[in-house]
Amino acid sequence: MASLRERARPPTPAELAGIPWLAVLDEADRHEAVQALRVGNAEPSERVCRIGAASTYWFGVIDGLLKMSNVSREGAQITYTGIPPGAWFGEGTLLKREVYRYNIEALRRSTVAGLPVEVFSRLLNRSIPFNRFVMNQLNERLSQFIAARELDRQTDPDRRVAGSLGALFNPVLYPGVGQLLRITQQELAYLVGLSRQRVNEALQALQAAGLIQIEYGGVRVPDLPTLRRFQAD
Repeated sequence: MASLRERARPPTPAELAGIPWLAVLDEADRHEAVQALRVGNAEPSERVCRIGAASTYWFGVIDGLLKMSNVSREGAQITYTGIPPGAWFGEGTLLKREVYRYNIEALRRSTVAGLPVEVFSRLLNRSIPFNRFVMNQLNERLSQFIAARELDRQTDPDRRVAGSLGALFNPVLYPGVGQLLRITQQELAYLVGLSRQRVNEALQALQAAGLIQIEYGGVRVPDLPTLRRFQAD
């Protein structure tokens, strides 16, 4: 199969409408970004970027679900976070012009967009609204990873699942999610590091407590602050 880059195509109008930072650009900058953007469909387990590869694109998820992971010195896989629709990631790596220190792979068939690093850099240099968007991303991601460190110390499975769900419903980093996250129990198990059976038990407990609603093909969170407080208690 051809690589994801080789299969890339221009985005459709509907896909462009789902890219949040395009709305903050002026007409000239938006035109340049739209002309440079490329979109591809990543198949399950296909890697969007890998450890050690040069950082050449700023990536975003139009549809689907990705995961960010690494491998420990002992060979064990470490999952950092899931990446749902609306997310854009990799800006820190691009700013430092480093190679990727993590793998990004698709948990299901996912539509992924990429903005070339050259255009990303030009927008940073001349667009104040774009700068603010990227700064907000970096700040929110820092808070997310601090929370993830705390979650790693959490031994209660119900609270681990609650914390992982709370992170995936972040409205700043993942504006495409809304109140309903399309995710299977197996996909959530991959992200949390628990068995699918134990994730199912945790979801049932959270639903019984009124914190989530389990729906066909996904999970709804009617009150995100309450879910987050449960995880932190």
